[in-house]
Amino acid sequence: MSGNSIGKLFTITTAGESHGEALVGIVDGCPPGMALNEADLQDDLDLRKPGTSRHTTQRREADLVKILSGTFEGKTTGTPIALIIQNTDHRSKDYSNIAHSFRPGHADYTYQQKYGIRDYRGGGRSSARETAMRVACGGIAKKYLKQAFGIEIKGYLAQLGAIKIETLDWKEVHNNPFFCPDASKVSELEDYMDALRKSGDSIGARINVVATNMPVGLGEPIFDRLEADVAHSMMSINAVKGVEIGAGFGVVTQKGTEHRDTITAQGFESNNAGGTLGGISSGQDLLVSIALKPTSSLRLPIDSIDKDGVSMEVITKGRHDPCVGIRATPIAEAMLAITLMDHVMRHRAQNAEVESSTPVVPASK
Repeated sequence: MSGNSIGKLFTITTAGESHGEALVGIVDGCPPGMALNEADLQDDLDLRKPGTSRHTTQRREADLVKILSGTFEGKTTGTPIALIIQNTDHRSKDYSNIAHSFRPGHADYTYQQKYGIRDYRGGGRSSARETAMRVACGGIAKKYLKQAFGIEIKGYLAQLGAIKIETLDWKEVHNNPFFCPDASKVSELEDYMDALRKSGDSIGARINVVATNMPVGLGEPIFDRLEADVAHSMMSINAVKGVEIGAGFGVVTQKGTEHRDTITAQGFESNNAGGTLGGISSGQDLLVSIALKPTSSLRLPIDSIDKDGVSMEVITKGRHDPCVGIRATPIAEAMLAITLMDHVMRHRAQNAEVESSTPVVPASK
């Protein structure tokens, strides 16, 4: 299996399966001299980990990360940083009934056809369990971006099913299990998820992620446009089926006079572009939105086939998130941080000595 790494100068590589012994990550390209320990990475892992509320999978994983290399006396050395997270609460017997069948909407069929073999336990490598290591790696990028550039990356639940969140209060995001920025919506979300869980069904969600204090100049104008790499990293997250930057698909109904963002000496007057112009960061907030599909692993029966192509009925046992979007916010933040960190390193490598006579326009008036 190839394609387990992302990035050019700041790269991460992950390994491990849902029910394997551990998840492993290698971070390469982190500058030396940054203070780093496990506690710097654990907070985001605690936000992502399963079993923290009745609205997510009841698999109980501590998700404790350990740094194996790349630091000395509490600081990064510039060498590869190796991370490991042990799996401690996998119940492989829950998946014995699908060892020879395929769950519709899941990766079972395509993995079998591509590799001729698959780890059916919890989805193996295709499981969202793999994203725990991305969050750990992303924590390294988040710390460097904030310390070196003041860049902060924050996300929140923008929509769950038909419930849209239209009030944004950042102080509320971590006060509830949904990452919901509107306290008045939490009760409605709880009731909805309780009913959904009892029905045995699942639902999709929308997550918004914002990078503030962005510098001007990140990204390349052709194939490695900043938004292109952001879309790549976001679409690599399990269950993500759509990515929008700025106004996103709303541009379809916007006229040019409405969409273009007026530039004044005092600042930009709007941000329909979402923080990039021509593939390069404008210094405005980078606005990213992702859509996650509903969970495919359900206890409700559905028609499928077995490994021999014979029709059969599939019922999925085990512990699953009825809405994968609930725990997706830290994952989306991590992937945005990893992408920005890579572009920071690439910009520094080529353009560190560039000086522009044009003053930097404030992100907003």
